[in-house]
Amino acid sequence: MMYKPTLILASASPRRREILSNLGYGVEICVADIDETPHQHEKAVDYVLRMAMEKNAAVCQKLPANLQNLLSGSPVISADTTVALHNTILGKPETQAEAQTMLRDLSGSIHQVLTAVCVSFQGKIRYVVQQNDVQFKTLSDTEIAAYIATGESMDKAGAYGIQGIAGVFVQHLSGSFTGVMGLPVFETVQLLRECGVSVPPFYNDE
Repeated sequence: MMYKPTLILASASPRRREILSNLGYGVEICVADIDETPHQHEKAVDYVLRMAMEKNAAVCQKLPANLQNLLSGSPVISADTTVALHNTILGKPETQAEAQTMLRDLSGSIHQVLTAVCVSFQGKIRYVVQQNDVQFKTLSDTEIAAYIATGESMDKAGAYGIQGIAGVFVQHLSGSFTGVMGLPVFETVQLLRECGVSVPPFYNDE
């Protein structure tokens, strides 16, 4: 099978698109419009998986007509990332004050970053939740204020992005760097392969 199929990415994340493009895939963006409000008492692992699966289903149902014929044989890949501290979900901050509170809570602590990935292709659906433990150094109020002033924290779960300036806050990471970024490469390629999608020629786990 010829490599480099086109994937439909149910996300506007430039980081996820970049990761897939770096693997050699063509990427078409079709953003899912769903309610991302956590259910009451919903665990982070259940929430992040539900989000990834609902995004995938929404895109499969609402793929724009101009893409349906062109990409009818293309896999749909969706993902969702959330940050959890002491089992509490930290989503994207809506205000700078909320971002400040999140970063203060993460300061000097170990938290979890969970990314769920869902792939659907030709009637097959595969999914996984990948978990990382991230330890932050102790942050001063000055550091927090300076980081928030960059604007980087406002569109990211937990109010930070490890691939950006906030990388200087991370003392230790146990897991996958790309998973914390929003799309774990190892698990994603495994899901694509399980669905019968061509994978990079340099990947072979047999």
